[in-house]
Amino acid sequence: MDKVEGEQEQDQAQLIDGKAIAETIRGEIRDEVARLKEESGGRFEPGLAVVLVGERKDSQTYVRSKKKGCEEAGIKSFGTDLPETATEEEVLAVVREYNADPRVHGILVQLPLPSHMDEEKILMAISIEKDVDGFHPENIGKLAMRGRDPDFVCCTPKGSVELLERSNIPIAGKSAVVVGRSNIVGTPAAMLLQRRNATVTVVHSRTPNPEKYIREADIVIAACGVANFVRGDWLKPGCAVIDVGINAVDDPTKKRGYRLVGDVCFEEAVKVAGQITPVPGGVGPMTIAMLLQNTLEGAKKAYEQGK
Repeated sequence: MDKVEGEQEQDQAQLIDGKAIAETIRGEIRDEVARLKEESGGRFEPGLAVVLVGERKDSQTYVRSKKKGCEEAGIKSFGTDLPETATEEEVLAVVREYNADPRVHGILVQLPLPSHMDEEKILMAISIEKDVDGFHPENIGKLAMRGRDPDFVCCTPKGSVELLERSNIPIAGKSAVVVGRSNIVGTPAAMLLQRRNATVTVVHSRTPNPEKYIREADIVIAACGVANFVRGDWLKPGCAVIDVGINAVDDPTKKRGYRLVGDVCFEEAVKVAGQITPVPGGVGPMTIAMLLQNTLEGAKKAYEQGK
């Protein structure tokens, strides 16, 4: 009986614990923030400003968790909440104010914005030196170019690749497939993998037979926003799977009437993959950790320039 149990354990993929890895990174950030404060004699501390427009419950939850993360890391938190009826110019005025505030080293406008606003115009208004979300076209452009370094990299794809690296999963020379090509996850994830010398294929909604490409991948990053899209028999045995998706599916056995699943069918994939992130508890905690890390990096640059 013991032998059978041992064999079954070997047949299960190793879980990549995003929560634990994110906690380690937060500890590193906390230590570095404390060092900065001590070096400056308490006169300098990193600051993050979050702009929230409207009263979406999910956005409010995200903003609360970001503010809590700042508090735990020793980063000063600034915030402006505007009503759903706010004008685009009012939001731009807030962004300009934070751009000019030397206490603020990162600015985040919580998405999505109300439909009457031009999202791109507002994101473009954020100073590139404070673009801790990494959404500015100049940051994305530099990420795409060899020999150039962006000021900031989008938090979710950055966190996804960090999970691979901190789990000692080789990237250089490996075949990688990114499922999804959004500007904020899929495309930058593909560029980050390419920068680390992986051979990268991007699978998207117009790709016929996506499983053909996924079956050849040593690394799969799934970020298409479709529940259980990647099936277990699409995976190469022993591959590494980073599941960015977080989708609600009906489940009457749950108190809330639904459960959260990823873009990969976990129950099938865990029997095939070598390493896999759970949903929740995989990529999610890393996103906020990377936001705090980006804010710290922005603060360190400002500190060095101000010496």
